This record gives sequence, structure tokens and C-alpha cells, in this order.
Amino acid sequence: MPIYYEDATTRIYKTSCGPYDNNAYLIVCAETSESLIIDAPMEPDEVLQEASGTELQKILITHNHQDHLYGLEQIVGATQAPVLVNAADSENLPTSPNIFIEDGDIIEVGKLKLKAIHTPGHTPGSTCFSLGNLLFSGDTLFPGGPGRSKSPEALSEIIDSITSKLFLYPDEVEVLPGHGVTTTLGISKKDYAVFASNQHPADLSGDVTWLES
Repeated sequence: MPIYYEDATTRIYKTSCGPYDNNAYLIVCAETSESLIIDAPMEPDEVLQEASGTELQKILITHNHQDHLYGLEQIVGATQAPVLVNAADSENLPTSPNIFIEDGDIIEVGKLKLKAIHTPGHTPGSTCFSLGNLLFSGDTLFPGGPGRSKSPEALSEIIDSITSKLFLYPDEVEVLPGHGVTTTLGISKKDYAVFASNQHPADLSGDVTWLES
């Protein structure tokens, strides 16, 4: 798989895995060759191949929906790397987590430092990860809108997570979601401003898009 992003300190591979267009990300410290994986979808063989030339240190889970976890046993079995997840999403993982992530935690891999951002709404423990001008958003934020919400209360919660936490970052930050293509926070902020300016039904939830809901 071609390198998705590279600079003097960092290499990132973005791989679509399985039938649900799940993204798995391999982040490599260029100086030490230490690495981590974000999410473990079905059919992770290509991710493991990418990681084989590195020293895999950690597996970060953005949330506990099964499409992000189908490959976890295979990755752990192949690498013995510890699994990190927010405690609120620690149940129903196919492999028991080793470390619980809290909001604001700094996760180191080689010389690189990622910041954990707790963004409940899609699930109670949903967590995004910030690295420089990159934001790994799991299923919290996609191009065009938030992740799926189960209720109006969950939609309100995920919107609050996005606007009060993720939108604090600069417009140029690139959003790398748990499925599909990327966007920027600048585009997301502009689209959300349209959504916020409109009236919405009180029972709005589910698959919401900023410009069409």
C-alpha cells in the first residue's frame, strides 16, 4: 500500500479493510521505526504486512463497534501489541484491552505523541486522536456530518463533542475518519454552520448530514 502521508518525522498508511470500507491507520515514527495501529477491521492482512517492517507498539481502538474490531484477534495474535480503548467502550472487544484511554491522554510511539480526545455520542467511549495537523476521527466525524446516532440525545451529544472539542483545532487539520475519504475541519465547520442555522425536528437522529438534514 502506498504511503498516505510522510514528513521528516512520520509515515502514515491508510488502508481500507473488509466489506464496510473501514479504514485502518498505521502510524510510524520515522526515526525509531516504532509504530501503532488505529482500529482493527476485518481482513487486516495488508495492515499487518505494512507493519511487518516496523516495531508495533500499540493498537488504538476508536470505539467498540464490531466492524472496527473484526481483525483485532488476528492483529494481536500476530504482534502481541497491547490494546488501548476508552473504558466506556471496553466491553465486547474480542480481545481484552490492556490500557484504558482517558480524555487528554498523550500516547507516545517513538518520538511521536498523539493526543486522545474523548468524543461521546456515536458510542459512550468514542475517542479521536490528534497528531499534528491530522485528526483520526473514528466514527465521530465524517465528510458531511457526524457519525450515526441512536437517539436525539446521542445526536446532541456527538454534536457537542464535535463543536466543543474537535472544532477547537485549526481549519487546516485533515480529518481521517473510520470509513471512506478524508476532509478538513475547515470544510466541516462551514457545513456545520449551515446545519446550525436551520430548524430541525426534535426527533432528529440516525444518519445526519450537515447540508441535507
